[in-house]
Amino acid sequence: MAATLCAKLLPKQGWHPLIQCVRHGSKAVTRHKRPMHFLKQKLMSVTRYIPPPRPIPVGAYPRPTRQDQEDTPFTILVKKNLNSVFQESKMVAVVQNSGSTAEEMMLIKYKLHKHGITVKFFPNQVVRSFLKDSPYANMAPLFIGHTVLFICKEPKVKEMLSTMRTSRHMLLLGACIDNTLLSAQGVVSYSKLPSVSVVQGELVSGLTLLTSQTAAMLQRHPAQLSALLQQHVRQQSSDNSSEGAPKAQKAT
Repeated sequence: MAATLCAKLLPKQGWHPLIQCVRHGSKAVTRHKRPMHFLKQKLMSVTRYIPPPRPIPVGAYPRPTRQDQEDTPFTILVKKNLNSVFQESKMVAVVQNSGSTAEEMMLIKYKLHKHGITVKFFPNQVVRSFLKDSPYANMAPLFIGHTVLFICKEPKVKEMLSTMRTSRHMLLLGACIDNTLLSAQGVVSYSKLPSVSVVQGELVSGLTLLTSQTAAMLQRHPAQLSALLQQHVRQQSSDNSSEGAPKAQKAT
């Protein structure tokens, strides 16, 4: 029995306890770079491998356009038409056409033709090349997408805006009126101005009023001066008559 108890209590040969206290040693830090001699640094920087640049895949960028390309006969003809349009017309409006049908475009042309306004189409590339060397170069950014020109020999802005309100596909971008570049808001403000005849009438009425007031003032001063002189003469004559009466009484 004692042997069995000793066998149970005493640890078996080759048995290890479940919990052991192990002492770890200090770990060496190997993450820091070792110092390098400056001559070796120079040598490493000189002999460093530089990979070649990656080639651009074909079709990633658009093809470069030829700026010095000669104009075709069609381009020359279109530029001549544009030159005549800008010289003969006092109103050239740039309008964006956002998907209007052929019937709507025909109706707009008919309504504008009643007021003497014509509709013309020109290629944007040709128009930009024409405007680049002209005094209207600031209009070039307007010619993007589907654009239409409303041309008139007289600046009939009110009629053009009233016609454009009937179409939801026409958007005014800007205009050149009387050799003056205007934005869309500027064109609207220009349409609210009175006509030339009304302004001329107001100017003439103002000038006539000023001249009439000046003439009245010039006539008033001599009349007032003559009235004062006449009153002074009457006062002197009355004083002389009053002085003569007492003298006659003393003599008698």
